[in-house]
Amino acid sequence: DKSVMEVSDHNLNSSQNAVFKKSQFSPAATEQRIVRGYDFSDGANLDGLAASMLTTGFQATNVAFAIKEINRMLDWTSKDVEGSTSPEKCCIFLAYTSNMISSGIRETIRFIVQHKMVSVLVSSAGGIEEDFIKCLAPTYLGDFKLKGQELRNDGINRLGNLLVPNENYCLFEDWLTPILNKMVDEQDN
Repeated sequence: DKSVMEVSDHNLNSSQNAVFKKSQFSPAATEQRIVRGYDFSDGANLDGLAASMLTTGFQATNVAFAIKEINRMLDWTSKDVEGSTSPEKCCIFLAYTSNMISSGIRETIRFIVQHKMVSVLVSSAGGIEEDFIKCLAPTYLGDFKLKGQELRNDGINRLGNLLVPNENYCLFEDWLTPILNKMVDEQDN
């Protein structure tokens, strides 16, 4: 069939044109964008590793953008604004949800707050509750693939790939309930 051959030739030519098309990069625009990861042969250096993420690709590049933005906020003062003479620092709000406290990010948030790297901390009630729970008992690393129903049957709660035994919540209630009861008594009297 002549028409089948023509379609086949057309598809072949289209494919060849796409595959063999000359790439048109602007050297100036691409020089800083060459993918390159961190070279550990010079030893481990946290600042160097963080800087290299910008050219590592995938999510590492987004982490590098976030690091740059955070450093920009930490370095900013109102003196950066034309006409300002006041040395005010950037007012940084950090908001978090309870699952972040359940995870190891809790320790990062603690460090950030302890070292006054944020001006305002915003939390849900669950974030406060989970912080108390982590003070009372540990959370364990599990797997996203674990079956929730099977874990529940064993008295374990799954938060993503984190595992929280029922006892952790019981410890929290045992600690909080007497405080709440005392508050009610004080309010009534």
